[in-house]
Amino acid sequence: MQPIPDDLAPLRALGWPDDATAREALAAAGGRRLARVASQHRTAYDVATGPDEMQMKVQPPMPWTRPRFPPDQRAAVGDWVTLDESGKTIVDLLPRRSVLKRGAAGEHHRQQLIAANVDHVLVVVGLDQDFNPRRIERYLVLIRASGADPVLVLTKADQCEIVEDCIDLLAEVAESGVPIHAVNSKDPDSTAVLHEYLGPGRTVVLVGSSGAGKSTLTNTLLGRERMKTNAVRANDSRGRHTTTARVLMPLPQGGCLIDTPGMREVKLSGDEDVADAFEDVETLAANCRFRDCAHVNEPGCAVQAAVEDGSLDEARYANYAKLRDEMEAAATSQAERKAEARVMGKALNKRLKDKYGRS
Repeated sequence: MQPIPDDLAPLRALGWPDDATAREALAAAGGRRLARVASQHRTAYDVATGPDEMQMKVQPPMPWTRPRFPPDQRAAVGDWVTLDESGKTIVDLLPRRSVLKRGAAGEHHRQQLIAANVDHVLVVVGLDQDFNPRRIERYLVLIRASGADPVLVLTKADQCEIVEDCIDLLAEVAESGVPIHAVNSKDPDSTAVLHEYLGPGRTVVLVGSSGAGKSTLTNTLLGRERMKTNAVRANDSRGRHTTTARVLMPLPQGGCLIDTPGMREVKLSGDEDVADAFEDVETLAANCRFRDCAHVNEPGCAVQAAVEDGSLDEARYANYAKLRDEMEAAATSQAERKAEARVMGKALNKRLKDKYGRS
């Protein structure tokens, strides 16, 4: 049975977009009850079916619990799912409009999903020692690959005397079309500039370092003290993790917000395209004499010429090269893992066939 339009009103307050893609996914759901993943636990999920209804703890489908089940095919916070008749078990995962992920911390090259079905990713950066243009560029590489749009939120503007100078250091970021807002996270009038991203049917996720002010910003946007906040250390502007898990919250502006723990490591997953966040470098590279120019010491290199004459910031180019090499290494490792999984899957099927006469 197809839900009537009134039935979608609670879902709109949870970020349901109600566009052509969403309606197609709704039709494919076959009349099953829809819910949105609000938080994730080790063996279960909390889901919501409306902004004012109590969240329900539900179990994942059996295949998701198997060790070799692909992590990106399990639900993440922000995903839309269908439930069984009892409302206690997830039946299926609806197609995603976007998914933000990173390489998992550590030496291995596994992927970690951060949030799904978000419209904008708010990169929260403090205008103190947390301010780092190179780290911001790294965030933008991840976000450009997610399908969501990046927005840069510079917090602690009330404590900084050189706000405009900091924004000037992000000229290439602004020229690439990324909105930049300097705000006082504790002031509702200051943060009102972000409301355009928070309307009905919209979802944003906050990312940034511990101590950047994500929890303070969340409380201000919610209009109440929902998230615990801590002071940062004076010597390095770092804070403790006041947010310990990703959680989705309806906003009074009509949309939804996903807060996340502070990221110590912003690692590429291998699915990115560095060129998307460095259009200025790529435009220069198109003018190099050789198509396969590595931009090191080749004759006629337009990129190195721009670095030498100062039209391309040397630190920005160095970060571009670093991220490009990291992305290529992660992509190679990911391809190797997929090939290994295929080989192991074939070997398992052969053993099953030999033993039971079936695959």
